[in-house]
Amino acid sequence: MDTWEQPGRDVRLEWGGEGVAALGRACAVLVVVDVLSFSTTTDLVTARGGRVLPVRWRDERGIAEARAAGATIAGEGEWTLRPSSVREIPTGTVLALPSPNGATLCAAAAATGAHVLAGCLRNASAVAAKALELADGRPIGLIPGGERWGIDLLGDGRESGPLRPCVEDQLGAGAIAAALAGQGRTLSAEAALAAAACTAADVAEALRTCSSGRELAAAGHPDDVALAAEENVSTAAPVLRAGLLEAR
Repeated sequence: MDTWEQPGRDVRLEWGGEGVAALGRACAVLVVVDVLSFSTTTDLVTARGGRVLPVRWRDERGIAEARAAGATIAGEGEWTLRPSSVREIPTGTVLALPSPNGATLCAAAAATGAHVLAGCLRNASAVAAKALELADGRPIGLIPGGERWGIDLLGDGRESGPLRPCVEDQLGAGAIAAALAGQGRTLSAEAALAAAACTAADVAEALRTCSSGRELAAAGHPDDVALAAEENVSTAAPVLRAGLLEAR
C-alpha cells in the first residue's frame, strides 16, 4: 500500500502530472480540473453537442494528426482556448484544444487506464455523478491542474518552472469533492480540504481576485473569468473516449 495513493478513502486529490502518477495506479476514474481555462471551455463545447480533442501543448505532430482527422484547431479561427469564444460553437464541431495543463493532463491520465473526465465549477455535480457511475465503487482521483511558474506561452512551451497550485483549480476540485461527499463518499484529507474551501468561499469573488483571474482580466478577458465562476449551470459530463472528450 502506497501512502501517496491516499488509501482508505473513496475520493482522493493530488496536483498536476505528479498527481496523475500518484493516483493513477489506484483510482478507477481521474477527473482533470483546469478551470482557467481548458475544463471550462470543454464544458461549453460539449454542452452544445460538440467534442474536444485534447492536444498536448506545442505538439506539432498532434496538431497535424487532428487536422488530418478533420478537427478544427483552436486558435486558428474564431474558436480558441478562451471560454467566451465557444459560447455559440455549432453542434457537432470537433475542436482540437491545445493546452499546457488540462489537455496534457488528459493524455497522461488516459495512459493510466483510468476513465478520464474533465471537470470544472460549471459542471461539478454532473461530473461527480458520472464519476460515481464509472467508478462502480472504486476510488476516484481528482487532479487539479495548477499552473507552472515561468511557463512561456508565446515561446516554444518547453521551458517552465515548478507547479503553482492555484485558487481556481482548488475550488473546482473542491466543488466536485463536495458533490461526491454529498453522495456518501469518503474524502481523503486533501480532498476534504478542497471541499471545505469551496463550500466556505465566495467562489465568484475568489476567481475575480486570484492571480489567474487578475491576469486574464488585465489581458481584457474578464468575461472568461465570469463564465468559469458559474457553479453547476451545466449538465455536461465530458468523458474521454477514443481520444475525444464528449458529454455522456
